[in-house]
Amino acid sequence: MEFLRPETWDEALALKAEHPDAVPVAGGTDVMVELNFDRRRPPALLDLNRVAEAARWESDGAVVRLGAAVPYARIVSELGRELPGLALAARTVGSPQIRNRGTVGGNLGSASPAGDAHPPLLAAGRGVRVEAASVRGTRMVPVDDFYLGPKRSALEPDELVRAVHVPVAGGPQQFSKVGTRNAMVISVCSFALALHPADRTVGTGIGSAAPTPRRAAEAEAFLAGELAERGLWERGGELDEAVVRRFGELAAAAASPIDDVRGSADYRRHALAVMARRTLGWCWAGYTGLPERSAA
Repeated sequence: MEFLRPETWDEALALKAEHPDAVPVAGGTDVMVELNFDRRRPPALLDLNRVAEAARWESDGAVVRLGAAVPYARIVSELGRELPGLALAARTVGSPQIRNRGTVGGNLGSASPAGDAHPPLLAAGRGVRVEAASVRGTRMVPVDDFYLGPKRSALEPDELVRAVHVPVAGGPQQFSKVGTRNAMVISVCSFALALHPADRTVGTGIGSAAPTPRRAAEAEAFLAGELAERGLWERGGELDEAVVRRFGELAAAAASPIDDVRGSADYRRHALAVMARRTLGWCWAGYTGLPERSAA
């Protein structure tokens, strides 16, 4: 196995073009597990740790450009205001050691449906773009089009995730995750919710309950419509319990889970309905300033 260690993006892209089967490594929190258990034996590893640009983020006030190798720990400590949903999800990733090494770029590169970063990226809005780079140039892939199947993405063999562009939050965002224990666990299922008051839309993201991360599109349209019809975007006020419950039902219906060692399909659907109701309660309390109501 070759070990390739570029120091610039140009060098990294040239090596990826020359070795399209090379697996990129930054934190290595997914790749090294597969290597240690002999589940994967790529011909080469492409280490991006010396590419300084990959570990930077910047914002113009409207959009955050998050470098592929910015670790979760820095998202928690530096981007909680701009990207609250992603920061909440980052807090749930592994242990402190994993959060210091693992990256959103790695989550995108592996495209696992269980990746914690995917639901908040989907919920953050239609403006989220994955910056895919190669020696042929750079293209911006809408996050909705990025996931093609279990651990399959829209990346071409010679492309690397260079960054992800995420709109700065204009309203409350929340993330919830169910696992077999409280910490250091892969999710049984997860759910993210974001309210976008500027354009009166709702964003959702479902993780680990379908072949790919996905939105709950009907739930989004239903909730946005109810808030508009009842004038709640403008005046606030309490949400009707029937609206909350229906939102949970539609969120669960958007999933297509399987039975596996971590949980049954029925449990995942039930958990998604509960998480959808709870995240809605949290978001709405943040939006209106009203006390949070129980949504068991």
